[in-house]
Amino acid sequence: MRKKIVAGNWKMNKSPVEAVEFARSIKDSVKGSEAEAVFCTPFVCLGPVMDELKGSGIAVGAQNMHFEDSGAFTGEISAPMLKAMGVPFVIVGHSERRQYFGETDESVNLKAKKALVHGLTPIICLGETLEQRKQGITTDLVRLQTRIAMSGIEKADAKKVVIAYEPIWAIGTGVTATDAQAEEACGDVRRVLAEIYDNDTAETIRIQYGGSVTVDNAKGLFAMPNIDGGLVGGASLKPDFGVIVNA
Repeated sequence: MRKKIVAGNWKMNKSPVEAVEFARSIKDSVKGSEAEAVFCTPFVCLGPVMDELKGSGIAVGAQNMHFEDSGAFTGEISAPMLKAMGVPFVIVGHSERRQYFGETDESVNLKAKKALVHGLTPIICLGETLEQRKQGITTDLVRLQTRIAMSGIEKADAKKVVIAYEPIWAIGTGVTATDAQAEEACGDVRRVLAEIYDNDTAETIRIQYGGSVTVDNAKGLFAMPNIDGGLVGGASLKPDFGVIVNA
């Protein structure tokens, strides 16, 4: 039985003081949930929020990392740095990173493999644009992105990965994929994982839905058989995030 996982992606929001205050205000509504909860904060907030959440059972994740251990990469953060801080999760390949910072399926794969080498759990993001959906290539695209993301990742490590299907047209728009649309795409991801590895391995990998998840639609989305929780953006910055986690 896969344990549900709900990760809040805070994006570029909140100072360290604000982040700690917010974490303190909602942690009681989140801890003890049957789902695993993760707060993915800005880099400058990771340490303070981790201190605030000690003993709560709530994990903290980073929003990005480089695929090299070190080097002349001004402004970047490496997996060993995150590991040294005790950060267990990291988002890789979010659509905003792809759109604004030129990340590719290949660089996402490098990041995912590097995260696994250092004992981090990568939350690998993939998904289609509205135009791609209109062209009827969602399934082909999702399958391709999954294959490239998992390239070179052995079966034992594949079981540690979390994949987040996030239709780009639903991120921050208030438009959410229907339960059926989200389930279809997440099912496509699981089917291609079974082709890459085997059915048993595919059944262990957790697949999230991301894209305008709210308190109103979370329960229906999370009830779908191939959806194991959510990657939540704007709603994770609101007090009722605990309601989403408990959905």
